[in-house]
Amino acid sequence: MVETAENKAPALEWIDDDMPFSPEFGDHFYCREDGRAECGHVFLAGNGLPERWKAGGAFVIGELGFGTGLNFCETWRAFSASLRGEKTPPQPLPTRGRGLDVALCPSQTAAEYAERTEGERRLKDVKEETDATAKPLPLVGRGWGGESRALHFISFELHPMDRADIGKALSRWPEIEAERQALVAAWPDDPRGVVRLQLAEDVTLTVVCGDAFTNLSESTETFDAWYLDGFAPSRNPAMWSGEILNVVHDHTRPGGTFATYAAAGFVRRNLIAAGFAVERRPGFAGKREMLCGRRS
Repeated sequence: MVETAENKAPALEWIDDDMPFSPEFGDHFYCREDGRAECGHVFLAGNGLPERWKAGGAFVIGELGFGTGLNFCETWRAFSASLRGEKTPPQPLPTRGRGLDVALCPSQTAAEYAERTEGERRLKDVKEETDATAKPLPLVGRGWGGESRALHFISFELHPMDRADIGKALSRWPEIEAERQALVAAWPDDPRGVVRLQLAEDVTLTVVCGDAFTNLSESTETFDAWYLDGFAPSRNPAMWSGEILNVVHDHTRPGGTFATYAAAGFVRRNLIAAGFAVERRPGFAGKREMLCGRRS
């Protein structure tokens, strides 16, 4: 696992007090119209979720670009809803707009737990795993048919945000307030190496800090689904290169999928060259296209 001197919190500018903007890449961290709704349209629906969770078992999601943690929190919310048998409604579109080599980070134990309303369960046992050889999580979540399930969300991030910035960036969505509070409570003071957080009995978050290509290349993990969510290809082409997408493909299980908001021609060609079957779909919030696909 490779760290560099650049594994530091990103420099941020703020729009409307709670929307982070990266001066380094000249890009927003999520869709300005509604980042949470975009996650549902692009990453969940693009990977066939929550339907694929019905099969039960452990499900591993990989992500390029953890950013604010928005995609994780929305995925956790949808996963928990699916365990309770709730149907996640389609997100309304705005009318306008466009083994890992583990070096564990210290983390705070949650000082308090977030409580859901209207029959939602209390989040509990928020803690960080401190053993690189920890046993897999018990599959305690039960779905519509009683199948055991667990979610492991693994994200690769060069510049992990500070706790306060994560909390601020996610504060605009009351729908994920419980997940925001739990993530912020467990997030380490100085995220570096591999941050591994067991946020519920059936939900684990791992954030691998450092160069994504190098760290993914060294990983022995395989993934059921991918969220390709780096900054825009025109702003950060290295995150969409043929080299890194080849490694993504090689770490995807047969039948595994990817989804991305990006639709640039070179990104589509690199995904096809890597070995994915690629499909164009309508994009979010007036964007013409997005991409999703599958490894055969």
